Parts: sequence; C-alpha cells; structure tokens
Amino acid sequence: MNDAVHMTNLQSRDERTLPAVSARGLVKRFGELRAVDGIDLDVPRGMIFAILGPNGAGKTTLMRMLATLLTPDDGSASVMGHDVIAAPHDVRASIAMTGQFASLDEDLTGRENLLLLARLWGFRGRSAKDRADNLLAAFELSDAAGRQVKTYSGGMRRRLDIAASLIVTPGVLFLDEPTTGLDPNARQSVWRMIRALADSGVTILLTTQYLDEADQLAARIAVIDKGRKIAEGTSRELKAATGSGFLHVALADPARLAEAEAILACHLTGTIQRSPEGAQLSVMAGSTDAASQAIAALIAARIELADFSMGSPSLEEVFFALTGGSGRLGKREKGD
Repeated sequence: MNDAVHMTNLQSRDERTLPAVSARGLVKRFGELRAVDGIDLDVPRGMIFAILGPNGAGKTTLMRMLATLLTPDDGSASVMGHDVIAAPHDVRASIAMTGQFASLDEDLTGRENLLLLARLWGFRGRSAKDRADNLLAAFELSDAAGRQVKTYSGGMRRRLDIAASLIVTPGVLFLDEPTTGLDPNARQSVWRMIRALADSGVTILLTTQYLDEADQLAARIAVIDKGRKIAEGTSRELKAATGSGFLHVALADPARLAEAEAILACHLTGTIQRSPEGAQLSVMAGSTDAASQAIAALIAARIELADFSMGSPSLEEVFFALTGGSGRLGKREKGD
C-alpha cells in the first residue's frame, strides 16, 4: 500500500470516528434573550439523539443553528465534519430537516410531490421515478401514491414528509417534533421508520413533546432549560441520577385528586406531579417510611386508592424533577 492510499484510509477512518454533530459553547441571542446559552453537544454517528426541554427552552433554536438556518452569536459547531459557519453549503449537503408541519403541496399526489423533489435534487427521467417509487414503498404509501396529499391522514402526511426529506440520503436527519398530532398507531409507524433509518446509518437528532417517544427511541437524551443543557445521558442514567424513591399513587375517584395532592404535600417535600392521562400522582418520597406515612394519611382521609407503588421515576418524572416542576411540553413559544 503506497503512502497516499494509506493516508486516505487513515483519514476515512478518522472521519468515521468523529461525531456526526458537535457543538462547543453555542450561543444565540434574540435581543436580551439568550435562547441558547453555551451548549456543548456530541452526537455519535448512527445514533438517535433526543433533545428535551420546556416551552421556550431553546430546542428549535439549537436545531436551526446546527442546520445553518440561524447563525450562532458565539461558540462553534460542526455537522459531519463541516463547520456550520465556515462551510454552511457542505453542512446543507450532508443533512435533511423535517419540521413540525409537513412541507408538501397538498394539490399534488404523493408520487408527484416526490418526483418534483427528486428532479430538483438532480434526478432525471427513470431515476427520478425509481427514487420516488422506492420511497413510497419503503414508507408504505404505494397504494396512496396516486391520491392528492390533501386526502391523506395525518400519519400518512408525516410519513410522506419524512420520505421527502430522504430523496438524497443524509448523514444527519433533523426531526423537529415528528409525531405531533398523530394518533398512537401512526406514531408507532413513524417510530418504526425512524429506527430503520438509524439502523441504516443515518444519524437522527430529534426534538419531541412526547417523553415516552424519547424513552422509546433515543440512545441518548439531552435536557435543556432556559437555553442551557442541564443533563445528558441514556434514559436509564437520567432515571438513576434522579433517584429511585418515587411514590406513585392512583386514585379510584379522580374528583378527589386535589385533596390527595394537598395531603401528600403535607407529608412529603418533593414536587408532586399529576399524570396527564388519569388520576395518578407521583412524588419523590425519599424513604419507604415517609411514603408509608403519606399513604396512611390518604387512607385516614378515606381516599380510596386504585393502586400505589414505590420505584424508579418515569422519564416524565425525571424531566419535571430536572426542570423544577415548572416546565411543560406543548405549544411552541418564541425561542423554542
């Protein structure tokens, strides 16, 4: 092997070991607001990496800087080895981005949308048709290929939107709340596609308002609040760092939820969290003795319990513990 070939092989090996996304001290200001305030980030290649945070935490601002849609005010970042400030065109050639809302022409059919984008990317004739048909098949949309997009369900639109972002296979795919508004079956379908993309080597950086989505999909999770990264790790690591002494209480009568919450607050010092799905309260109890006293107080007040348990926190409970219990995931706000 001559020296030139040897050096090329070494360079290729080094590039494969570099993070797909790297940021150091990244800052973005909007007037007096520091929407992103000195964030460091390293995302290995081929990983699904989730970014969680309350409304206005800076999640979307961070994504837009990494995708070269916003210029950082300070710090540095690279995507697939390309500097986002010095080489934005190289970054854009290496990525794809899908926002919260589908960027499709609703009057065109699914196939026509993909054909149009394929031709814009330089595919010609038969190759454009093949690329469109292959994506339609991969995303289980072949049967609906000839229908106008305005007749598609929400899940079908989301699948087509992600397919459209993959006309040219990217090194990094940015997914900003990819399953917002989808029903559970459609969400599961999108999750399968996201996992398949990661298995094929695509690095995926996603924000989501669904904590179970990050728990199910992401190999690593970063939590940001008020523009700063406050925690990072696997789901298991984040749960272990928060603690294992969580008391979970499910009430038989949801009408007594506020009363039960007040009783728990009198006996336990942790922030009490309500489950959005039903009459369940969760709180860091600290010890089994403290939890037992709180349960006894509920029983003394004749509040019937459907279930109670002590155990590790859910990712939702981790999130609220890290953000002080005040953060909420939901509609986007400026700086998000």
